[in-house]
Amino acid sequence: MQRRSEPIQPYSEESAAFDADRPWLRHYRGQDRAHIVLPVGGIGTGCIGFGGRGQLLDWELFNRPAKGTGADSFFSVRLDDGERVTTRVLEASLLEHEYEGPHGSRSALHGLPRFRHGEFAAAHPFGQALLTDPELPVVATVSAYNPFVPGDAEASGLPLLIHRTRLHNTSDRTVEAAVCGSLQHIAGRGPDGRIPPGNTFSLVHSGGDTTTLAGRCGDTVAPDDEARGSLALAAVDGPVTSHRLTWARRSWGDSLLDFWDDFADDGRLEAPGEGARVPTGSLVVTRRIPPGACADFTFLIAWHFPNRRAWTHHFAGPPDYGHGGPLVGNHYTTRFTDAADVVRHAAPRLPEYLRRTRGYVETVTGSDLPEAVQDAVLSNAAVLKSPTCFRIADGTFLAWEGGNTDHGSCHGSCTHVWNYQYALEQLFPDLAWTMREVEFVHSLDERGKMSFRAGLPLATEGTKWPVAAADGQLGALLRLHRTWQLTGRDDLLAAYWPGARKALEFTWIPLGWDADRDGLLEGCQHSTSDVEYYGPNGINQSWYLGALAASAEMARAVGDTAFADDCEELLTRGATATDAELFNGEYYAHTVLPPGTADRIADGLRIRYDGDSPDVGSDDLVDPDLQIGPGCMTDQLAGHALARLCGLDDRLDPEHVTTALHSIVRHNHRAEFHSHFNHLRSYALGDEHGLLNCTYPHGGRPERPFPYCNEVWTGLEYTAAVALATHGMHDLAEHIVDDVRARYSGRTRNPFNEVECGNHYVRSMASFGLLHAWPRTVVDARSRTITLDPLPGRWPVIAGALVGTVEVTEARTARFAGRYGGEPYELVLRPSG
Repeated sequence: MQRRSEPIQPYSEESAAFDADRPWLRHYRGQDRAHIVLPVGGIGTGCIGFGGRGQLLDWELFNRPAKGTGADSFFSVRLDDGERVTTRVLEASLLEHEYEGPHGSRSALHGLPRFRHGEFAAAHPFGQALLTDPELPVVATVSAYNPFVPGDAEASGLPLLIHRTRLHNTSDRTVEAAVCGSLQHIAGRGPDGRIPPGNTFSLVHSGGDTTTLAGRCGDTVAPDDEARGSLALAAVDGPVTSHRLTWARRSWGDSLLDFWDDFADDGRLEAPGEGARVPTGSLVVTRRIPPGACADFTFLIAWHFPNRRAWTHHFAGPPDYGHGGPLVGNHYTTRFTDAADVVRHAAPRLPEYLRRTRGYVETVTGSDLPEAVQDAVLSNAAVLKSPTCFRIADGTFLAWEGGNTDHGSCHGSCTHVWNYQYALEQLFPDLAWTMREVEFVHSLDERGKMSFRAGLPLATEGTKWPVAAADGQLGALLRLHRTWQLTGRDDLLAAYWPGARKALEFTWIPLGWDADRDGLLEGCQHSTSDVEYYGPNGINQSWYLGALAASAEMARAVGDTAFADDCEELLTRGATATDAELFNGEYYAHTVLPPGTADRIADGLRIRYDGDSPDVGSDDLVDPDLQIGPGCMTDQLAGHALARLCGLDDRLDPEHVTTALHSIVRHNHRAEFHSHFNHLRSYALGDEHGLLNCTYPHGGRPERPFPYCNEVWTGLEYTAAVALATHGMHDLAEHIVDDVRARYSGRTRNPFNEVECGNHYVRSMASFGLLHAWPRTVVDARSRTITLDPLPGRWPVIAGALVGTVEVTEARTARFAGRYGGEPYELVLRPSG
C-alpha cells in the first residue's frame, strides 16, 4: 500500500502565540485555510461557521442547512499606542481565491482593513486564528468554540458561540485596545435574504460583568415561521464602554461607513442620528495593555429559534424541500425563553464548560493514537454540532443523513447509515437511547419491520416509510447492545427487548431475508447502497452475525434463555456457512440468488426506481442488475468491526478475516485517481489516495453493478481502518486514515465536513470507532470493566461521562486516570496474542 507523500503536519512550537488554554492538534497555513469552516453550535441547535481567517459565516440557525448564508456580523479592534491609531477587523486578509467576482470580491465585508497575516489551529470543538501584522503593536488570537462534554448533552446542546480575542502587546508602549462586536439581527430573514422590519435590540445587564444586546423579532414575521426567533450578543468579562442598539440606514454602503468612522474616531460608539435604522447592534469593551502583557475580550453570540418542522416522506421542491411537516419544535428552545436567557444561563458557567471540554479534547490529543487518527476522531464529531442533527421538543434525537446547501439530505435517522457511526453511543448515550426508542418502538410495525426512515411526528408517521433495510435493521440490534453495554441500563434494555426480538424474528418471515433460518441471508435485502441485494453477501452477513451475537447476550440478560440459545445456535451455523460459501480465498463476496419473480419477495423489502431493470411493475427478477457479485467491498466486515468493539464473537474464521482485511487494502487502495473511471460522485481526485468502495480484482463485474462501486466514502474507509486496528494491523489502519485526512486538508475541502450524500455526513463518524480500536478497548458498564489488549501506550477511554486514559506498560501493568472522577472500573488486559 503506497502512502501519500506528505503526512499531516500537526501544530508546532514555532507558533507559540496560539492560546495554550484552547487545545490544538492540527495547524493550517496559507491556502490550507481556504475551505475551513468549523461549525460552532450545540447539539441540535444549528450553528455558525468559524472560518480559517477568523471570520463568521454559514449562519445555519433557522432549522435547516444554510451554507453560504452570511450576516454582516464581525469583531473589530481599535489600537492606540500613543503615537499611532489603527483599526482592523479581527480577521486575516482575504485569500487569493476570494478576490474574483463580477463586482469584485464576493466575500462578506471584503473591503474592511484586516490583519496582514493569519494561521489557524484546531482540535474540534476548538478553533483559533492567529493574526499578525508588522504595522500593528499586537498579535491577536481569535478563538471560537461551543461546549462539548461527553455524557452531558445539555451542556453540549447550548445555542451559543463563545468568541474570545486575546491581544498580546508586542510593543514597548502601553496600548489602549477597544474591541467591538457587531451582530446583525437576521431573525425572520426570508429566502430572498431580506430582513423584515421591526427587529430590535435592547441593552440588558445579565449579572456580574455581563452586558447583553437582547434581540427581539419583528411582529411582521409569522408566529410559526422557521426563522422567527431571537439573537443576542453579550460581553462577559468586563464593563462595556459604549454600544449601539442600531446602525443608521444609509444608501451606497454608508451604514457600514457611518459605523466604521464612529468606532475608528475614538474607540467609542454614539447612537446614530435621526432616520431609519439597520437591525445591527454593537458592544465595545476597552482595556489598557502594558508592554508584553495580554488582555482577553470574551463575547457570546446566542440564538433561539423554536419553529422546527417535521420532515416529510414525500420530497417537495422549494421552499419546503421536505421540511414542510407540522411543527415538532426544538428541545433547546424549551430550556430557555429567548437568546438573552441563554446568555444568563451560560455566562457564569463558562469556566466549567472550558475545563470539561478541554478534558475531553486532551484525553484524545494526550494519547498515543497517531495524530491523523486523533484528528479524524475529533473533527468528524462536528457532525453532531451541524444542522444534520437535531432534537425535537420532547428531547428525542433525530438526524438527516447529511445536508444540502439549503435543506436536509435523506431524512429519517436512516438506520443503514447510522450503523456505521460510533460517536453518539460513546459520547452521549442518553441521546442514543432516544434513537433506540425510535427504532424499536416508533418505527417498528406489528410484523417487526423497522422503517429505515422514521417519519415525523413519530406517533402518527413513525412506520409510514414502507421498506425495511436488512443492514439497517440488523445493525440496529448491534447498536442496542452497544448502548446497553456502555450504560448498564438493564431497565431500558428490558423495555426495548420485545421490539428487538421482534425485529430479529422479522429476518425469518416467509420470503424474508433468512426465511429458512440457516444463518445466510438469501432473500431480498435493501441496503445502504440504496438498492436490493439478492443472495448472501459479506457485508450484510457481517451485520447478521453481529446481530445474532448481540441478541444472544441481550436475551440472556433479560431472562429469555431459550431465545438466546436459538440465536447462538444460528450464529454458529451462519458463521460456518459464511466462511464456507462466501469466502473466496481472499475476501467475502456475494452469491447472487435471483428470486425469479416479485411474488417471491415479502412485502416491505424492496424499493423500485425509474430506470431499474427489471422495469417498474415487472415481475422478471431472473437476472437482476445492481448487484455486488464477485466484488471486494471495503466495508465487507463492518458488522464484524462493531461486534469486536462490543466484545462480541461473531465466530468468523480469524484467518479468513485477516486475509479479507489485507485484500481490501491490496485491491481497493488507489494512490492516484487520474486514471480512475467513476460514473457517479467524486470524493477523491487527481493525486489523492483512498479506498474505492468496491473493486473486481479478478473480473466478473456485473454489467450494471451496484451504483456506488466506483466512489470513495470516508465512512467505509474508516470502517476498514477500525477493523484493521482491532486486529492489530495498526500501520495499515493509520495509512488509510492519513489518506482521508490529507484529502480534507483545508486547501480543497473543509476538514470539519466530510461529505457523502450531503454535508456533515453521518457515516463519517465511523472515525470515532478508532478511539477504542487501537487496543480494542471494550467498556462494560454492567460489570464495570475496561478490557483491552496489552498494547503499551496511553489509550483514551470515552463512554459517556467516563472519560480518561488507560496507561499500559511494557510489563503488562495498567492504570486508569479519569478526567471527571466517578466510581472506578476494573482494568482487564487480554492475554497476549
